[in-house]
Amino acid sequence: MSVHATARITAAPDGRGGTALPVLESDGPLALRRTRATAAARAGAPATATATHARVTVVGAMSAPLGGDRLALEAEVRDGAALTVDAAAAMIALPGRRTGDRPADHAGYDLRLTVGESAVLHWLPEQLISVTGSDLRAHTRVDLAPTARLVLREEQILGRHGEPPGTLTTRLTVHRAGRPLLDQQLALGPGAPGGWDGGAVIGGHRAVGQLLVVAPEFDEKPVAPRLLGDTAVLTPLAGPGALVTALAPDARALRRVLDDALADLYR
Repeated sequence: MSVHATARITAAPDGRGGTALPVLESDGPLALRRTRATAAARAGAPATATATHARVTVVGAMSAPLGGDRLALEAEVRDGAALTVDAAAAMIALPGRRTGDRPADHAGYDLRLTVGESAVLHWLPEQLISVTGSDLRAHTRVDLAPTARLVLREEQILGRHGEPPGTLTTRLTVHRAGRPLLDQQLALGPGAPGGWDGGAVIGGHRAVGQLLVVAPEFDEKPVAPRLLGDTAVLTPLAGPGALVTALAPDARALRRVLDDALADLYR
Protein backbone atom coordinates (compact mmCIF):
# COMPACT_ATOMS: atom_id res chain seq x y z
CA MET A 1 0.00 0.00 0.00
CA SER A 2 1.48 3.36 -1.03
CA VAL A 3 1.88 6.29 1.36
CA HIS A 4 0.69 9.84 0.65
CA ALA A 5 2.06 12.33 3.16
CA THR A 6 2.82 16.05 3.44
CA ALA A 7 4.96 17.51 6.24
CA ARG A 8 5.03 21.26 6.94
CA ILE A 9 7.38 23.77 8.54
CA THR A 10 6.76 27.46 9.18
CA ALA A 11 9.49 29.67 10.63
CA ALA A 12 8.74 33.20 11.88
CA PRO A 13 10.53 35.86 13.99
CA ASP A 14 9.84 35.38 17.67
CA GLY A 15 10.11 39.11 18.52
CA ARG A 16 13.27 38.56 20.62
CA GLY A 17 15.86 38.25 17.86
CA GLY A 18 15.26 34.56 17.35
CA THR A 19 13.11 32.37 15.12
CA ALA A 20 10.03 30.47 16.26
CA LEU A 21 8.42 27.45 14.62
CA PRO A 22 4.65 28.02 14.80
CA VAL A 23 4.11 25.08 12.44
CA LEU A 24 6.10 21.85 12.73
CA GLU A 25 3.86 19.15 11.32
CA SER A 26 5.18 15.65 10.67
CA ASP A 27 3.38 13.20 8.41
CA GLY A 28 3.99 9.61 7.36
CA PRO A 29 7.70 8.82 7.07
CA LEU A 30 8.67 12.51 7.34
CA ALA A 31 9.23 13.13 11.05
CA LEU A 32 10.33 16.68 11.91
CA ARG A 33 12.32 17.47 15.05
CA ARG A 34 13.51 20.84 16.33
CA THR A 35 17.22 20.48 17.12
CA ARG A 36 20.02 22.73 18.36
CA ALA A 37 20.58 25.70 16.06
CA THR A 38 24.21 25.02 15.17
CA ALA A 39 23.95 23.47 11.69
CA ALA A 40 24.50 26.68 9.71
CA ALA A 41 27.84 27.40 11.32
CA ARG A 42 29.07 23.84 10.82
CA ALA A 43 28.05 23.92 7.17
CA GLY A 44 30.19 26.98 6.52
CA ALA A 45 27.26 29.24 5.73
CA PRO A 46 27.73 32.93 6.50
CA ALA A 47 26.52 34.74 9.56
CA THR A 48 23.50 36.93 8.87
CA ALA A 49 22.00 40.04 10.35
CA THR A 50 18.57 38.46 10.68
CA ALA A 51 17.10 36.43 13.49
CA THR A 52 19.05 33.53 14.98
CA HIS A 53 18.55 30.36 12.96
CA ALA A 54 16.04 27.78 14.08
CA ARG A 55 17.05 24.27 13.07
CA VAL A 56 14.81 21.39 12.02
CA THR A 57 16.07 17.87 11.39
CA VAL A 58 14.12 15.47 9.18
CA VAL A 59 14.12 12.01 10.72
CA GLY A 60 12.93 9.10 8.57
CA ALA A 61 10.18 7.29 10.49
CA MET A 62 10.03 4.35 8.04
CA SER A 63 11.61 3.11 4.82
CA ALA A 64 10.59 5.55 2.09
CA PRO A 65 10.00 6.51 -0.58
CA LEU A 66 8.81 3.21 -2.02
CA GLY A 67 7.34 2.90 -5.50
CA GLY A 68 3.86 4.43 -5.48
CA ASP A 69 4.55 6.73 -2.51
CA ARG A 70 3.81 10.44 -2.87
CA LEU A 71 5.71 12.47 -0.30
CA ALA A 72 5.89 16.25 0.06
CA LEU A 73 7.60 18.68 2.41
CA GLU A 74 6.58 22.34 2.56
CA ALA A 75 8.67 24.98 4.31
CA GLU A 76 7.83 28.68 4.67
CA VAL A 77 10.35 31.12 6.13
CA ARG A 78 8.49 34.33 6.87
CA ASP A 79 9.93 37.83 6.58
CA GLY A 80 12.98 38.27 8.82
CA ALA A 81 13.16 34.65 10.00
CA ALA A 82 16.11 32.27 9.57
CA LEU A 83 15.83 28.49 9.26
CA THR A 84 18.23 25.60 8.72
CA VAL A 85 16.80 22.22 7.67
CA ASP A 86 18.99 19.12 7.66
CA ALA A 87 18.44 15.37 7.96
CA ALA A 88 19.44 12.61 10.34
CA ALA A 89 20.25 10.15 7.54
CA ALA A 90 20.22 9.68 3.80
CA MET A 91 16.94 9.20 1.96
CA ILE A 92 16.81 5.86 0.15
CA ALA A 93 14.58 5.44 -2.92
CA LEU A 94 13.37 1.83 -2.89
CA PRO A 95 11.48 -0.26 -5.45
CA GLY A 96 7.75 -0.69 -4.98
CA ARG A 97 5.71 -3.86 -5.04
CA ARG A 98 4.61 -5.25 -8.38
CA THR A 99 0.93 -6.11 -8.89
CA GLY A 100 0.71 -9.18 -11.06
CA ASP A 101 2.38 -8.37 -14.37
CA ARG A 102 2.17 -4.64 -13.77
CA PRO A 103 5.41 -2.91 -12.78
CA ALA A 104 5.47 -0.87 -9.61
CA ASP A 105 4.44 2.78 -9.92
CA HIS A 106 7.10 5.46 -9.55
CA ALA A 107 7.56 7.31 -6.28
CA GLY A 108 7.26 11.08 -6.00
CA TYR A 109 8.96 13.52 -3.64
CA ASP A 110 8.08 17.22 -3.85
CA LEU A 111 9.69 20.06 -1.92
CA ARG A 112 8.00 23.46 -1.84
CA LEU A 113 10.12 26.18 -0.23
CA THR A 114 9.11 29.82 0.29
CA VAL A 115 11.51 32.44 1.68
CA GLY A 116 10.30 35.94 2.56
CA GLU A 117 11.91 39.38 2.69
CA SER A 118 15.23 39.48 4.58
CA ALA A 119 14.67 35.83 5.48
CA VAL A 120 17.26 33.04 5.28
CA LEU A 121 16.89 29.36 4.43
CA HIS A 122 19.73 26.84 4.57
CA TRP A 123 18.43 23.59 3.05
CA LEU A 124 21.08 20.95 3.79
CA PRO A 125 19.67 17.41 3.63
CA GLU A 126 21.71 14.23 3.47
CA GLN A 127 22.16 12.28 0.24
CA LEU A 128 19.42 10.71 -1.86
CA ILE A 129 20.38 7.13 -2.75
CA SER A 130 18.81 5.55 -5.83
CA VAL A 131 18.53 1.77 -5.26
CA THR A 132 18.37 -0.80 -8.06
CA GLY A 133 14.79 -1.22 -9.28
CA SER A 134 13.54 2.04 -7.81
CA ASP A 135 11.93 4.86 -9.82
CA LEU A 136 11.80 8.26 -8.10
CA ARG A 137 10.73 11.61 -9.50
CA ALA A 138 11.74 14.50 -7.25
CA HIS A 139 10.90 18.17 -7.79
CA THR A 140 12.08 21.07 -5.66
CA ARG A 141 10.25 24.39 -6.13
CA VAL A 142 11.64 27.53 -4.46
CA ASP A 143 10.04 30.99 -4.31
CA LEU A 144 12.30 33.77 -3.04
CA ALA A 145 11.50 37.35 -2.10
CA PRO A 146 13.91 39.96 -3.57
CA THR A 147 15.97 40.19 -0.36
CA ALA A 148 15.81 36.51 0.59
CA ARG A 149 18.93 34.40 1.11
CA LEU A 150 19.21 30.73 0.21
CA VAL A 151 21.77 27.96 0.56
CA LEU A 152 20.46 24.75 -1.00
CA ARG A 153 22.38 21.50 -1.39
CA GLU A 154 21.32 18.41 -3.36
CA GLU A 155 23.28 15.16 -3.59
CA GLN A 156 22.32 12.02 -5.50
CA ILE A 157 24.13 8.69 -5.08
CA LEU A 158 23.64 6.15 -7.88
CA GLY A 159 23.12 2.80 -6.20
CA ARG A 160 24.36 1.27 -2.98
CA HIS A 161 27.83 -0.24 -2.87
CA GLY A 162 28.39 -2.62 -5.77
CA GLU A 163 24.95 -2.25 -7.38
CA PRO A 164 23.61 -0.28 -10.36
CA PRO A 165 21.19 2.59 -9.71
CA GLY A 166 17.47 2.80 -10.13
CA THR A 167 15.78 5.45 -12.25
CA LEU A 168 16.03 8.95 -10.81
CA THR A 169 14.61 12.16 -12.25
CA THR A 170 15.20 15.40 -10.35
CA ARG A 171 14.11 18.93 -11.17
CA LEU A 172 14.99 22.19 -9.43
CA THR A 173 12.84 25.27 -10.15
CA VAL A 174 13.70 28.58 -8.48
CA HIS A 175 11.88 31.91 -8.79
CA ARG A 176 13.06 35.19 -7.27
CA ALA A 177 10.68 38.15 -7.03
CA GLY A 178 8.31 36.18 -9.27
CA ARG A 179 10.86 35.77 -12.06
CA PRO A 180 12.66 32.55 -13.04
CA LEU A 181 16.18 32.23 -11.65
CA LEU A 182 16.90 28.55 -12.37
CA ASP A 183 15.03 25.62 -13.90
CA GLN A 184 16.95 22.44 -14.60
CA GLN A 185 16.24 18.72 -14.76
CA LEU A 186 18.48 15.66 -14.59
CA ALA A 187 17.49 12.09 -15.47
CA LEU A 188 19.71 9.17 -14.48
CA GLY A 189 19.49 5.39 -14.46
CA PRO A 190 18.00 2.74 -16.74
CA GLY A 191 14.79 4.70 -17.38
CA ALA A 192 16.66 7.84 -18.48
CA PRO A 193 17.41 8.77 -22.10
CA GLY A 194 20.43 7.03 -23.61
CA GLY A 195 23.83 8.44 -22.83
CA TRP A 196 23.04 9.44 -19.23
CA ASP A 197 26.19 7.64 -17.98
CA GLY A 198 28.43 8.88 -20.82
CA GLY A 199 31.10 11.53 -20.78
CA ALA A 200 28.65 14.32 -21.61
CA VAL A 201 26.59 13.70 -18.44
CA ILE A 202 28.20 11.87 -15.50
CA GLY A 203 31.13 10.07 -17.11
CA GLY A 204 30.82 6.95 -14.97
CA HIS A 205 30.75 8.76 -11.62
CA ARG A 206 28.39 7.50 -8.90
CA ALA A 207 27.78 10.77 -7.01
CA VAL A 208 26.15 13.88 -8.48
CA GLY A 209 25.51 17.10 -6.61
CA GLN A 210 24.77 20.77 -6.77
CA LEU A 211 24.91 23.73 -4.44
CA LEU A 212 22.80 26.83 -5.04
CA VAL A 213 23.57 30.05 -3.16
CA VAL A 214 21.37 33.13 -3.59
CA ALA A 215 22.42 36.36 -1.84
CA PRO A 216 21.45 39.99 -2.58
CA GLU A 217 25.10 41.12 -2.63
CA PHE A 218 25.71 38.95 -5.71
CA ASP A 219 23.66 41.54 -7.63
CA GLU A 220 26.42 44.13 -7.22
CA LYS A 221 29.34 41.71 -7.07
CA PRO A 222 28.59 38.56 -9.11
CA VAL A 223 30.80 35.55 -8.56
CA ALA A 224 33.29 34.68 -11.28
CA PRO A 225 32.90 31.38 -13.13
CA ARG A 226 35.65 28.88 -12.42
CA LEU A 227 36.57 25.23 -12.28
CA LEU A 228 36.64 23.60 -8.86
CA GLY A 229 38.85 20.65 -9.67
CA ASP A 230 38.42 18.24 -12.57
CA THR A 231 34.70 17.49 -12.13
CA ALA A 232 33.13 20.56 -10.51
CA VAL A 233 32.34 24.06 -11.72
CA LEU A 234 31.04 27.30 -10.22
CA THR A 235 28.63 29.19 -12.49
CA PRO A 236 27.11 32.64 -11.83
CA LEU A 237 23.40 32.90 -12.58
CA ALA A 238 21.57 35.74 -14.31
CA GLY A 239 20.49 37.10 -10.94
CA PRO A 240 22.03 37.19 -7.45
CA GLY A 241 22.93 33.51 -7.47
CA ALA A 242 25.80 31.06 -7.85
CA LEU A 243 25.46 27.41 -8.82
CA VAL A 244 28.05 24.72 -8.12
CA THR A 245 27.63 21.43 -9.99
CA ALA A 246 29.88 18.49 -9.18
CA LEU A 247 30.58 14.84 -9.90
CA ALA A 248 32.52 12.51 -7.62
CA PRO A 249 33.28 8.82 -7.21
CA ASP A 250 31.44 8.58 -3.89
CA ALA A 251 29.34 10.48 -1.36
CA ARG A 252 32.24 11.52 0.85
CA ALA A 253 34.21 13.07 -2.00
CA LEU A 254 31.12 14.87 -3.27
CA ARG A 255 30.35 16.40 0.14
CA ARG A 256 33.93 17.60 0.46
CA VAL A 257 33.74 19.41 -2.90
CA LEU A 258 30.43 21.10 -2.05
CA ASP A 259 31.51 22.10 1.47
CA ASP A 260 34.75 23.59 0.13
CA ALA A 261 32.82 25.50 -2.54
CA LEU A 262 30.42 26.99 0.04
CA ALA A 263 33.27 28.08 2.27
CA ASP A 264 35.06 29.62 -0.72
CA LEU A 265 32.00 31.66 -1.74
CA TYR A 266 32.07 33.50 1.62
CA ARG A 267 35.81 33.72 2.08
